[in-house]
Amino acid sequence: MPTLEQITQWELVRELTGAARADIDELLWRRDVRAASREVAQSSIARGGADSAALEGADLVGVEQSPMGEVLAASLAITAEAPKMGEIWTRAPLQVITGLHTIAARKFVDINELARPRVTQKADDPLHIGSLPEYQEIPGALMRLSIQCSTTKVPAVVEAGYVHGEIMRLRPFTWGSGLVARAVVRTVLSARSVDPSNFSIPENGMFESTRTAYVAAIRDFSTGNQAGIESYFKWFSASLGLGARAVVI
Repeated sequence: MPTLEQITQWELVRELTGAARADIDELLWRRDVRAASREVAQSSIARGGADSAALEGADLVGVEQSPMGEVLAASLAITAEAPKMGEIWTRAPLQVITGLHTIAARKFVDINELARPRVTQKADDPLHIGSLPEYQEIPGALMRLSIQCSTTKVPAVVEAGYVHGEIMRLRPFTWGSGLVARAVVRTVLSARSVDPSNFSIPENGMFESTRTAYVAAIRDFSTGNQAGIESYFKWFSASLGLGARAVVI
């Protein structure tokens, strides 16, 4: 897999992620949004958490006491916590990834699997991405990801996209990798001061792009080649743009 710095050198990736950053900047400068900042941030958590849960396959109608209701609750909890971990992210990204997994998965996996990479080829795959990497790859890949993100100077949207794509490619946990991957996007955007107020709704953009497009994007990223990764960033950047424009007062 190319490094963050290598990907940032690709002109198309810079162009696509720059457009996404402009969409978020436009949202942050909206007077109506700034005037209702608390309400907008709360709505972003609620909508983002619900959409992330829906991408996990949760039916969000009348599910409060069901297993699907617990998925929604886990998604809302992790979505709310993610932006608060910005300071930790800049020092110890892997600690954030495992910490978010602990929040999301505590009711769904054995305690020995919380915050720990899978040690088998068993992992949930609600989007039906397929092509699960070998579990032996996971620890080293997560460590490389953490080292890159703790030292990188690349644009924040590139970092957010890379982290999301890599977690979705690896599916490092037996359950909840998708929830973690989408939540970490919020962490990075907050930590890098792209969306410090937590206004945009990246999960909504991913949901609205359709599950089929989501799966295709992750498969493209997983190829590890330039054309595939550029195609993934086209989807990711468009999803961020949709999530910024989804905010309605």
